[in-house]
This record gives sequence, structure tokens and C-alpha cells, in this order.
Amino acid sequence: MPRRKTAKHSSEGAPLPVAPVLQKFLKTYEKHCAQAQTAVCPAIRKDLKTSINNEQILRKFVLVKPDDAQPSTLPISLEPLLMTIRDECYTLGKQLCIWGLQLSNPEVARLALLLELKGHTPCPLTTLELVDCRMDLWSLGRLGQALQVSSLHSLVLDYCKFESEEIESIFSGLEHHGRLQGLSLRYCGLGPRSGPRLGSVICRSAICELHLDGNYLQCSGALALLRPVAEYAEMRGRGPPATASPDSSGPPHAFPASQRGSSTLNQMTKSSGTGTVKTTSGKKKKRKKGIKKNIKGLTEAGPWLVKLYLADNGIDGKGKDGENSLLEFTQTLTCLIRYSAHLKELDLGNNVLGERAAADILEALRARKTGKLPVLKVTVTPQISSDTFRSIWKSCNKSNVTRKRKKKSVGLQTEGSQVRFRSRAYAWVAGWIPSRGCAGGNHSVILFIIDVSTSPFLSEIKKYIYILKHTGKLIEPEPCGSVFERQPMSQEVIV
Repeated sequence: MPRRKTAKHSSEGAPLPVAPVLQKFLKTYEKHCAQAQTAVCPAIRKDLKTSINNEQILRKFVLVKPDDAQPSTLPISLEPLLMTIRDECYTLGKQLCIWGLQLSNPEVARLALLLELKGHTPCPLTTLELVDCRMDLWSLGRLGQALQVSSLHSLVLDYCKFESEEIESIFSGLEHHGRLQGLSLRYCGLGPRSGPRLGSVICRSAICELHLDGNYLQCSGALALLRPVAEYAEMRGRGPPATASPDSSGPPHAFPASQRGSSTLNQMTKSSGTGTVKTTSGKKKKRKKGIKKNIKGLTEAGPWLVKLYLADNGIDGKGKDGENSLLEFTQTLTCLIRYSAHLKELDLGNNVLGERAAADILEALRARKTGKLPVLKVTVTPQISSDTFRSIWKSCNKSNVTRKRKKKSVGLQTEGSQVRFRSRAYAWVAGWIPSRGCAGGNHSVILFIIDVSTSPFLSEIKKYIYILKHTGKLIEPEPCGSVFERQPMSQEVIV
């Protein structure tokens, strides 16, 4: 009986082979391409064959038009790939990247159906990238409807040129999204009118990482985006302690209970302190420090950001409102820098803010450091005085956190071969360690105790010994490579 149970347990715990699954996936994909009279994407075929040879799971699909494609060749379509994912029930792929394609209405409709899958076979995708893709108004509206109920965590729409009515379809689909955390709209032609809608989306969704490089928001659009975020940061900074966890209290604009987790739940699940857990036998078991329990899909909503990228957006004093709009933007920005405990990265590169705005940013960074908030990485244009630029750079690169040194592994390398093994004995090894961490030669008086083995390679170790990484203590000089005592292994050496 015990043998049967063991065999049953081993058969159940054995991982399924990946290569046959991917081989069948490739055959089905080629069949659908032939039926639709479209070309097989070379990037998809290459990634599948590489994963088959390496016996690795393929998690990212990249559908891209080849550079050397001729006009007479068959077009590449998204529909056969989506049909293959559906027919093979392939739930291991998490990322779908589509670059430089003209997406038709049937293709977008099938993509929307995949994003809307729920129940026993939910949509496996967590990241969707549509880079430099062209879609009409109907396709964008259908995609926006699917985004409302999708399980995406990241959405990238870089280099997709949008008109005001077209981008509104995307914003309406993201406004109450409870799972999406990253949104990228770089070089999409967004103007100042998109600023208020972006601010509304940030307030009512879980988005905390926003990429808007290469647009033309100007001061008015960027101000409308930052105003609710700065007001929320100031309210949190002047009220409860600024160093509180981002999830410790619910934001003003929160989701219904079905779409978000309560603040008490987040405090319990994200706490890293030591706690006690009762077992079935009634005994208390200590929980190790640093263990976090993640609950899938629960994300707090509110007007706060962790990463904000506004490079090359025409934020200067040359707009319609002139210097007044730049001054108001700077005041809102410095308020955000001074009080936001969430913000970690802020990119303002290629925006001519001027010397006065740069000085205000530097003052806000110093106030942030005085308030003991986390270090904020700020990128500004170098078109300011060198002293101010250097001071901002230093303020963003200084960290008050002292990192503990980890134990480092040891590697021995002879003149002709690399010796890698687990240690079973001690050896005296002479060497010199420069700043780069490599040691060589036997001319130094610094000796280290390291673990080596009684391997036959040990006879080859003479003076060409290199200590890649090492921690030890000073001892008296001894001949190089002499084993003095066999001991049980106290610590494995893995290079």
C-alpha cells in the first residue's frame, strides 16, 4: 500500500512535458494560417521552436511584420494566432505583443472576445501591447468595451496615433478598471485636452505606472493630470504619517467591494512583521519575517502614482498661458514631490522648465528627505545651471537604507580548467583580492579559509588560484593548496 501511494503521488506531482504541447500548438497555428490564406509569422515560429528545443514554456507571443516582406507575399494576421490559443486552450501565454500591423474589425473583435473570457477558462493574458498599430473608430470602441471587464495588468499603446474621439473610447474602458496597473501611451499625439481625462482615469482606476513620453500635453494638460494626485498626496501628508503604507487607508475614489480589497485586508495580507498562526493541533506557529501573502486581483484605487513619465511633452513657459501656467504647474509638481509617499520615479526630461522651476524641485526634494519619505528618482533636462542639476542628481541617488551584505560564494579556477564542486574539506589558499573581487597569485600574505573538496582537480591547484567572491578572516601564511583537515560540509559552495 505505501508503494502504491508513493507511485500515485509521484505521477501526480510530475510536471507535464512542454515540448509536445508546443509542437501541437505550432501545427494548429500553421493549419489556421493556411485556411485563412495568411502567412505564418516568422517571430512566432522561431519562438515556438526555441521553446521546444529548450523545453521551456512560451509565455510571450510577438506578432510582427518582417522587415524584408515583399508586397506580393501573404499578409500576417492576428486571427489565426487567437484561434490557436482558443482551440488548444493554451493558458500559459501571458503576454501578447502586436507590432506595426493594420488590425481589421474581425481581428479586433476576436481579440475582444478573448479578453472578455471569464469562468472556468478565463483569459490568460495579463499584458497587451499594440505598438504602432492602426485601428478604426469601431475597432477602438470594441476594444474599449473589452477593457472594462478584462484581467489585464499592463496595457501598451505606444505609437498609435489617436484623435480625440478615438482616445475617448480607450479612456472609457479604463476609467473603472480594478486590475490594470500599468498604462503606456507614448508618442500617441495626446494634447492638452487629454490631461483632464487622464486625471479622471487615474482617480477611478488602479493605474499606478503611467508612461506619456513624446506627447504634447503642455503645462495645462500636465497640470490637469497632476492636480488630483498632488491634492491627495498633500491630504495624506498633512494628515496621517507620510510613511504609512500606500494601502493602509482607502482613497477618496474607491471601487465597489467586488472590485477592490478593503484596507484592513491589505494591512493583513501585506504586513511583513512576525506573527503567529494557529495550526490544527492547537499549537501556535511563528510566521517568518518578510513573508508576504498576495491575493490575486485585489488592488486599491485612488489618485496616486508610483511611476510617472512626462518626458518631451512641451512643458515650458511657451504655451498659450505663458509663464503663469508653468508657475502653477511647478507649484503642483513640488507639492506632489514633497508629500507623496507612493511616488518613486518621475521623468521630466526634454521639458525646458527653467532655472526657477528646477530650484523649486530641488527644494521639494530636500523637504522630502527631511520628512523621511522614500528616495525619489527625478529626471530633468540639463538645460539648467550645472550646480542645480548636480544637486538634483545627488538628491535622487542618495539612499538612507543600509543594505546587509550577503554571504558570497567561492569559486576556484586553475590555470587550465574551472573547478566547481561541493566542499567536503578545508584548504589554505593564498591570494590577493583587488577591488574587482578577483584574486590571483601567491605573493600576498593575506590568507583565507575556504571550503574545497578532495577532488582530483585539487592536485592541479598551484599558484593559479582565483577567488571570485569570498568572505573569510586573516590567518598566518601557509603553503598554497594544502588540505589540513577533513570536515563535514558546513556550507555548500555554489558558483
